[in-house]
Amino acid sequence: MPFRALWIDKTDASGYSCALTELPDERLPAGDVTVQVAYSTLNYKDALAITGRSPVVRQFPMVPGIDLAGTVLASDDGRFRPGDAVLLNGWGVGEVHWGGLAQRARVRADWLQPLPAPLSAWDAMAIGTAGYTAALCVQALQAHWAAQGVAPGSGEVLVTGAAGGVGSIAVVLLARAGHRVVASTGRVQEAEYLRQLGAAEVIDRATLAAPGKPLQKERWIGVVDAVGSHTLANACASTRYGGAVAACGLAQGMDLPATVAPFILRGVTLYGIDSVMAPMPRRQAAWALLAQTLDHATLQSLSRTIGLAEAIDAASAVLAGQVRGRLVVDVNT
Repeated sequence: MPFRALWIDKTDASGYSCALTELPDERLPAGDVTVQVAYSTLNYKDALAITGRSPVVRQFPMVPGIDLAGTVLASDDGRFRPGDAVLLNGWGVGEVHWGGLAQRARVRADWLQPLPAPLSAWDAMAIGTAGYTAALCVQALQAHWAAQGVAPGSGEVLVTGAAGGVGSIAVVLLARAGHRVVASTGRVQEAEYLRQLGAAEVIDRATLAAPGKPLQKERWIGVVDAVGSHTLANACASTRYGGAVAACGLAQGMDLPATVAPFILRGVTLYGIDSVMAPMPRRQAAWALLAQTLDHATLQSLSRTIGLAEAIDAASAVLAGQVRGRLVVDVNT
Protein backbone atom coordinates (compact mmCIF):
# COMPACT_ATOMS: atom_id res chain seq x y z
CA MET A 1 0.00 0.00 0.00
CA PRO A 2 1.56 3.37 -0.95
CA PHE A 3 2.18 6.12 1.58
CA ARG A 4 3.04 9.81 1.42
CA ALA A 5 6.40 11.09 2.58
CA LEU A 6 8.78 14.00 2.28
CA TRP A 7 11.62 12.85 0.06
CA ILE A 8 15.09 14.40 0.12
CA ASP A 9 17.50 13.58 -2.66
CA LYS A 10 20.82 14.86 -3.90
CA THR A 11 22.08 14.17 -7.39
CA ASP A 12 24.72 15.68 -9.64
CA ALA A 13 22.01 16.56 -12.15
CA SER A 14 19.39 18.24 -9.97
CA GLY A 15 21.29 19.04 -6.80
CA TYR A 16 19.63 18.99 -3.35
CA SER A 17 15.84 18.75 -3.31
CA CYS A 18 12.95 17.99 -0.98
CA ALA A 19 9.48 17.15 -2.27
CA LEU A 20 6.27 15.47 -1.20
CA THR A 21 6.03 12.08 -2.88
CA GLU A 22 4.27 8.73 -2.70
CA LEU A 23 6.21 5.56 -1.95
CA PRO A 24 5.35 1.85 -1.87
CA ASP A 25 5.78 -0.15 1.34
CA GLU A 26 8.55 -2.09 -0.38
CA ARG A 27 10.75 1.01 -0.21
CA LEU A 28 10.70 1.12 3.60
CA PRO A 29 14.16 0.51 5.11
CA ALA A 30 15.10 -2.47 7.25
CA GLY A 31 13.83 -2.54 10.82
CA ASP A 32 12.05 -4.59 13.48
CA VAL A 33 8.88 -2.52 13.78
CA THR A 34 6.62 -0.87 11.22
CA VAL A 35 4.71 2.14 12.54
CA GLN A 36 1.64 3.88 11.15
CA VAL A 37 2.68 7.45 11.88
CA ALA A 38 0.01 9.80 13.17
CA TYR A 39 2.07 12.91 13.85
CA SER A 40 5.61 14.17 13.48
CA THR A 41 7.15 17.56 14.18
CA LEU A 42 9.24 20.23 12.54
CA ASN A 43 12.33 20.85 14.64
CA TYR A 44 15.28 23.12 13.87
CA LYS A 45 17.28 20.09 12.69
CA ASP A 46 14.40 19.00 10.45
CA ALA A 47 14.33 22.47 8.92
CA LEU A 48 18.06 22.27 8.22
CA ALA A 49 17.55 18.88 6.58
CA ILE A 50 14.61 20.00 4.42
CA THR A 51 16.33 23.17 3.19
CA GLY A 52 19.80 21.64 2.89
CA ARG A 53 21.35 24.60 4.71
CA SER A 54 23.43 22.27 6.87
CA PRO A 55 24.69 18.73 6.16
CA VAL A 56 22.21 17.07 8.51
CA VAL A 57 21.28 14.35 6.02
CA ARG A 58 24.14 11.92 5.61
CA GLN A 59 22.57 9.34 3.32
CA PHE A 60 20.42 9.82 0.23
CA PRO A 61 17.62 9.50 -0.54
CA MET A 62 16.18 10.30 2.88
CA VAL A 63 12.82 10.79 4.54
CA PRO A 64 13.40 13.55 7.14
CA GLY A 65 11.84 13.84 10.57
CA ILE A 66 13.66 13.12 13.83
CA ASP A 67 10.39 12.54 15.71
CA LEU A 68 7.35 10.37 15.23
CA ALA A 69 4.36 9.12 17.18
CA GLY A 70 1.88 6.53 16.02
CA THR A 71 0.68 2.94 16.22
CA VAL A 72 2.56 -0.29 15.61
CA LEU A 73 1.42 -2.02 12.41
CA ALA A 74 3.80 -4.99 12.53
CA SER A 75 6.60 -6.10 14.82
CA ASP A 76 9.33 -8.73 14.84
CA ASP A 77 10.23 -7.78 18.40
CA GLY A 78 8.35 -9.13 21.42
CA ARG A 79 8.41 -5.79 23.20
CA PHE A 80 5.92 -4.30 20.73
CA ARG A 81 2.66 -5.60 19.31
CA PRO A 82 0.31 -4.32 16.60
CA GLY A 83 -1.86 -1.57 18.04
CA ASP A 84 0.72 -0.35 20.58
CA ALA A 85 1.05 3.44 20.81
CA VAL A 86 4.72 4.43 20.47
CA LEU A 87 7.00 7.40 20.02
CA LEU A 88 10.54 7.94 18.78
CA ASN A 89 13.06 10.76 19.12
CA GLY A 90 16.50 10.90 17.54
CA TRP A 91 18.79 7.87 17.12
CA GLY A 92 19.86 9.23 13.72
CA VAL A 93 16.35 8.89 12.30
CA GLY A 94 15.85 11.52 9.61
CA GLU A 95 19.62 11.71 9.18
CA VAL A 96 20.93 8.22 8.37
CA HIS A 97 17.67 6.24 8.66
CA TRP A 98 14.29 7.22 7.21
CA GLY A 99 12.35 9.38 9.61
CA GLY A 100 8.91 10.47 10.73
CA LEU A 101 7.76 12.98 8.11
CA ALA A 102 5.83 10.23 6.38
CA GLN A 103 2.69 8.21 6.92
CA ARG A 104 4.70 5.07 7.60
CA ALA A 105 8.06 4.25 9.15
CA ARG A 106 10.10 1.13 9.79
CA VAL A 107 12.61 1.40 12.62
CA ARG A 108 14.61 -0.60 15.14
CA ALA A 109 12.67 -1.67 18.20
CA ASP A 110 15.47 -0.36 20.43
CA TRP A 111 14.65 3.16 19.29
CA LEU A 112 10.97 3.05 20.26
CA GLN A 113 9.32 3.63 23.60
CA PRO A 114 5.70 3.25 24.65
CA LEU A 115 3.71 6.46 24.57
CA PRO A 116 3.60 7.57 28.23
CA ALA A 117 0.15 8.12 29.72
CA PRO A 118 -1.75 10.39 29.65
CA LEU A 119 -0.14 11.82 26.50
CA SER A 120 -1.79 11.37 23.10
CA ALA A 121 0.23 11.04 19.89
CA TRP A 122 -0.47 14.72 19.17
CA ASP A 123 0.64 15.70 22.68
CA ALA A 124 3.87 13.77 22.28
CA MET A 125 4.69 15.56 19.06
CA ALA A 126 3.71 18.94 20.48
CA ILE A 127 6.53 18.13 22.89
CA GLY A 128 8.80 16.36 20.40
CA THR A 129 12.57 16.41 20.50
CA ALA A 130 12.49 20.08 21.44
CA GLY A 131 10.50 19.42 24.61
CA TYR A 132 12.35 16.21 25.36
CA THR A 133 15.64 18.13 25.08
CA ALA A 134 14.25 20.83 27.38
CA ALA A 135 13.41 18.13 29.92
CA LEU A 136 16.95 16.72 29.73
CA CYS A 137 18.30 20.23 30.37
CA VAL A 138 15.99 20.82 33.32
CA GLN A 139 16.80 17.44 34.86
CA ALA A 140 20.54 18.13 34.54
CA LEU A 141 20.05 21.42 36.38
CA GLN A 142 17.79 19.84 39.01
CA ALA A 143 20.36 17.13 39.75
CA HIS A 144 23.05 19.80 40.04
CA TRP A 145 20.95 21.94 42.37
CA ALA A 146 20.07 18.93 44.52
CA ALA A 147 23.76 18.16 44.97
CA GLN A 148 24.44 21.81 45.84
CA GLY A 149 21.46 22.12 48.19
CA VAL A 150 19.82 24.80 46.02
CA ALA A 151 16.06 25.01 46.47
CA PRO A 152 13.52 26.22 43.87
CA GLY A 153 12.91 29.93 44.18
CA SER A 154 16.36 30.70 45.60
CA GLY A 155 17.52 32.48 42.47
CA GLU A 156 16.80 33.28 38.85
CA VAL A 157 17.03 30.80 35.99
CA LEU A 158 17.74 32.05 32.47
CA VAL A 159 16.24 30.45 29.35
CA THR A 160 17.66 31.65 26.03
CA GLY A 161 15.86 31.28 22.72
CA ALA A 162 12.80 31.22 24.92
CA ALA A 163 10.16 31.65 22.22
CA GLY A 164 11.40 28.59 20.33
CA GLY A 165 10.44 24.97 20.92
CA VAL A 166 13.11 24.08 23.48
CA GLY A 167 12.85 27.41 25.23
CA SER A 168 9.05 27.46 25.49
CA ILE A 169 8.87 24.08 27.18
CA ALA A 170 11.89 24.81 29.38
CA VAL A 171 10.09 27.93 30.65
CA VAL A 172 7.01 25.87 31.55
CA LEU A 173 8.96 23.07 33.27
CA LEU A 174 11.11 25.43 35.33
CA ALA A 175 8.26 27.76 36.31
CA ARG A 176 6.06 24.86 37.41
CA ALA A 177 8.96 23.51 39.47
CA GLY A 178 8.92 26.77 41.45
CA HIS A 179 11.78 28.71 39.84
CA ARG A 180 11.81 32.37 38.85
CA VAL A 181 12.39 32.18 35.11
CA VAL A 182 13.88 34.96 33.00
CA ALA A 183 13.18 34.42 29.30
CA SER A 184 15.54 35.81 26.66
CA THR A 185 14.15 36.31 23.15
CA GLY A 186 14.71 38.39 20.05
CA ARG A 187 10.96 38.59 19.52
CA VAL A 188 9.75 41.18 21.99
CA GLN A 189 6.23 40.76 20.60
CA GLU A 190 6.18 37.32 22.26
CA ALA A 191 6.65 38.70 25.78
CA GLU A 192 3.03 38.09 26.81
CA TYR A 193 3.16 34.54 25.39
CA LEU A 194 6.25 33.82 27.50
CA ARG A 195 4.68 35.29 30.63
CA GLN A 196 1.64 33.07 30.09
CA LEU A 197 4.00 30.08 30.00
CA GLY A 198 5.42 31.12 33.35
CA ALA A 199 8.27 33.57 32.71
CA ALA A 200 8.59 36.16 35.45
CA GLU A 201 10.64 38.50 33.26
CA VAL A 202 11.40 38.78 29.54
CA ILE A 203 14.66 40.32 28.29
CA ASP A 204 15.90 41.17 24.81
CA ARG A 205 18.42 38.69 23.43
CA ALA A 206 20.58 41.66 22.39
CA THR A 207 21.69 41.97 26.01
CA LEU A 208 23.42 38.59 25.66
CA ALA A 209 24.22 38.26 21.97
CA ALA A 210 27.25 40.57 21.69
CA PRO A 211 30.80 39.92 22.96
CA GLY A 212 30.98 40.44 26.73
CA LYS A 213 33.41 40.41 29.63
CA PRO A 214 34.88 37.05 30.75
CA LEU A 215 33.28 37.54 34.19
CA GLN A 216 30.10 39.55 34.70
CA LYS A 217 27.75 40.31 37.57
CA GLU A 218 26.51 37.07 39.12
CA ARG A 219 22.82 36.57 38.44
CA TRP A 220 21.71 33.07 37.36
CA ILE A 221 21.61 29.93 39.48
CA GLY A 222 21.11 28.04 36.24
CA VAL A 223 20.71 28.48 32.51
CA VAL A 224 19.04 26.53 29.70
CA ASP A 225 20.77 27.69 26.51
CA ALA A 226 19.54 26.81 23.03
CA VAL A 227 21.56 29.51 21.27
CA GLY A 228 25.31 28.99 21.70
CA SER A 229 28.06 31.41 20.65
CA HIS A 230 28.28 34.75 22.52
CA THR A 231 24.92 34.13 24.22
CA LEU A 232 26.25 30.98 25.87
CA ALA A 233 29.52 32.68 26.75
CA ASN A 234 27.70 35.59 28.44
CA ALA A 235 25.35 33.21 30.23
CA CYS A 236 28.32 31.35 31.72
CA ALA A 237 30.02 34.64 32.64
CA SER A 238 26.96 35.82 34.61
CA THR A 239 26.09 32.54 36.35
CA ARG A 240 26.38 32.61 40.13
CA TYR A 241 29.05 30.77 42.08
CA GLY A 242 28.43 27.02 41.91
CA GLY A 243 25.67 27.41 39.33
CA ALA A 244 25.18 25.40 36.17
CA VAL A 245 24.47 25.93 32.48
CA ALA A 246 22.81 23.31 30.27
CA ALA A 247 23.76 23.86 26.62
CA CYS A 248 21.69 22.18 23.92
CA GLY A 249 21.56 24.40 20.83
CA LEU A 250 23.44 26.51 18.31
CA ALA A 251 20.92 28.96 16.85
CA GLN A 252 23.47 31.80 17.09
CA GLY A 253 26.46 29.64 16.24
CA MET A 254 28.57 26.61 17.08
CA ASP A 255 31.41 28.67 18.49
CA LEU A 256 31.98 29.34 22.20
CA PRO A 257 33.99 32.57 22.50
CA ALA A 258 34.53 32.26 26.26
CA THR A 259 37.32 31.94 28.81
CA VAL A 260 37.81 29.44 31.60
CA ALA A 261 37.20 32.18 34.20
CA PRO A 262 33.59 31.24 35.13
CA PHE A 263 34.57 27.61 35.55
CA ILE A 264 37.73 27.98 37.63
CA LEU A 265 36.89 31.15 39.57
CA ARG A 266 33.19 30.59 40.23
CA GLY A 267 32.91 26.83 39.97
CA VAL A 268 30.32 27.07 37.20
CA THR A 269 29.44 23.75 35.56
CA LEU A 270 28.64 23.51 31.86
CA TYR A 271 26.49 20.52 30.94
CA GLY A 272 26.35 19.45 27.31
CA ILE A 273 22.91 18.02 26.52
CA ASP A 274 22.63 15.46 23.73
CA SER A 275 19.17 14.19 22.90
CA VAL A 276 20.00 12.05 19.86
CA MET A 277 21.85 9.16 21.48
CA ALA A 278 20.78 9.53 25.11
CA PRO A 279 20.27 6.08 26.71
CA MET A 280 16.73 4.84 27.09
CA PRO A 281 16.53 5.19 30.93
CA ARG A 282 17.37 8.88 30.63
CA ARG A 283 14.81 9.29 27.86
CA GLN A 284 12.11 7.59 29.88
CA ALA A 285 12.84 9.77 32.90
CA ALA A 286 12.60 12.90 30.75
CA TRP A 287 9.32 11.78 29.22
CA ALA A 288 7.94 10.91 32.65
CA LEU A 289 8.63 14.50 33.75
CA LEU A 290 6.97 15.84 30.61
CA ALA A 291 3.90 13.62 30.98
CA GLN A 292 3.51 14.66 34.62
CA THR A 293 3.97 18.38 34.00
CA LEU A 294 2.47 19.28 30.63
CA ASP A 295 -1.29 19.12 30.11
CA HIS A 296 -3.07 19.19 26.75
CA ALA A 297 -4.25 22.78 27.17
CA THR A 298 -0.70 24.02 27.77
CA LEU A 299 0.58 22.12 24.75
CA GLN A 300 -2.18 23.62 22.61
CA SER A 301 -1.17 27.11 23.71
CA LEU A 302 2.39 26.68 22.50
CA SER A 303 1.81 24.57 19.36
CA ARG A 304 0.36 24.81 15.88
CA THR A 305 -0.56 21.91 13.59
CA ILE A 306 0.32 21.88 9.90
CA GLY A 307 -0.06 19.30 7.14
CA LEU A 308 2.74 17.28 5.63
CA ALA A 309 2.76 19.35 2.44
CA GLU A 310 3.15 22.56 4.47
CA ALA A 311 6.32 21.38 6.19
CA ILE A 312 8.60 22.28 3.28
CA ASP A 313 7.67 25.97 3.30
CA ALA A 314 7.52 26.06 7.10
CA ALA A 315 11.14 24.91 7.31
CA SER A 316 12.43 28.27 6.09
CA ALA A 317 10.28 30.08 8.64
CA VAL A 318 11.74 27.92 11.44
CA LEU A 319 15.30 28.80 10.42
CA ALA A 320 14.39 32.48 10.18
CA GLY A 321 13.14 32.43 13.78
CA GLN A 322 9.59 33.22 12.69
CA VAL A 323 7.90 30.26 14.41
CA ARG A 324 6.71 30.52 17.99
CA GLY A 325 6.76 27.39 20.11
CA ARG A 326 6.15 24.07 18.39
CA LEU A 327 4.99 22.90 14.97
CA VAL A 328 3.16 19.56 14.95
CA VAL A 329 2.94 17.87 11.55
CA ASP A 330 -0.20 15.86 10.78
CA VAL A 331 1.27 13.47 8.23
CA ASN A 332 -2.19 12.39 7.08
CA THR A 333 -3.33 15.83 5.91
